[in-house]
Amino acid sequence: MTIHWHGVFQRGTQWADGPAMITQCPVRPGGNYTYRFNVTGQEGTLWWHAHISFLRATVYGALVIRPRGGDKAYPFPKPDKEVVVILGEWWNDNVVDLERMAFLTGMTARHADAYTINGKPGDLYNCSAANTTTTFQVRRNETHLLRIINAALNTPLFVKVANHSFTVVGVDAAYTTPYKTDVVVIAPGQTVDALMVADGDLAAAPGGRFYMAATPYDSAIPMGPPFSQTTATAIVEYTGQSNLTVPPVLSTRPEYNDTATAHRFLSNLTALVLPGKPTVPLVIDTRMFVTMGLGVSDCQPAQLFCNRSAGPVFSSSMNNASFVAPTTISMLEAHFTNASAGVYTRDFPDTPPFIFDYTGGASDTAMLQFTTKSTMVKTLRYNETVEMVLQNTRLIAKESHPMHIHGLNFFIVAQGFGNYDEAMLAQLSH
Repeated sequence: MTIHWHGVFQRGTQWADGPAMITQCPVRPGGNYTYRFNVTGQEGTLWWHAHISFLRATVYGALVIRPRGGDKAYPFPKPDKEVVVILGEWWNDNVVDLERMAFLTGMTARHADAYTINGKPGDLYNCSAANTTTTFQVRRNETHLLRIINAALNTPLFVKVANHSFTVVGVDAAYTTPYKTDVVVIAPGQTVDALMVADGDLAAAPGGRFYMAATPYDSAIPMGPPFSQTTATAIVEYTGQSNLTVPPVLSTRPEYNDTATAHRFLSNLTALVLPGKPTVPLVIDTRMFVTMGLGVSDCQPAQLFCNRSAGPVFSSSMNNASFVAPTTISMLEAHFTNASAGVYTRDFPDTPPFIFDYTGGASDTAMLQFTTKSTMVKTLRYNETVEMVLQNTRLIAKESHPMHIHGLNFFIVAQGFGNYDEAMLAQLSH
């Protein structure tokens, strides 16, 4: 087991970051390891989770960092109540066995059986257990700060509360310009802080109860891997005005591949400029163009059940390099003890090996699908400013990819669809 404190900068405490074989070796059964770190200069909603195998599917929790000055220091109206909402995925199997078999065979693990809200799937699943729905108690006209965390392994989610709207005020422990919306879009690993006023139309919900619904977003339909086309629910219940004999109201949910709604939400998130906070750097020291996506590779020696006569197996990659974690020493220990030889190399490329139609049809990129296995890193000088263009690809199928970097926040300065065109972007900027 290891634990990652997702979003904590770990300034000077890299050993406490948690990724197995990157910053530490896993803690063995019966062993122990104490994580020590601080959160100086950070405020908002983060979370912690296991960072080895598929254990993140069930080992996770919220990490809330409040302002030192208390509720009055929030850069938005003080809420009456704060509520943690953790979204997850659930398998009716041992998740470690699922991950292990996926590796041994070279095949992808099957999709989750259900989505959950605070550990419970809700009323729309045929569960054998009782009390499988989370209930949030609210008082009329009170403002609730929802700290929403997507702890799912693979699935971005749409979140709606019937007959209610949100004002987004923070993302990943960074304050945002207030943004009003009736739907939150949140990718795995992300957090969203949203204010919700309990002002639902009780005429439309005579039972005083409204469903909160979490449904999957998948931009790869119909060519991508299968996913669970189901809905997790919780109940927002008005204190003193509820009638349990009347079913809660369920809102209309976005289509599973509603990219327009997802893009509208994500492109409307802008940073709230606060005194003393970093601003966008204007001088770039290093420029990187990084393609990412799903390709194929040969079966590895340790993949004992891999069908070597059936051709290559799936492998994700960046700039055609598919990462392999060390097995005998963590990369951080190898770095500090000058023992990196044979553990990793410092030659991760700044550009992909080929220029091609990154978002074209899969048939156009068949010859480019093959990727190599390696343990490469990009070495940077301290305080260096890096501009990284992330280019999604469609080598096999198109798919959305949330991007997370440990130890840092970054500025998103542009985003769009299709192939990145530096010349066109430069022309538009002038």
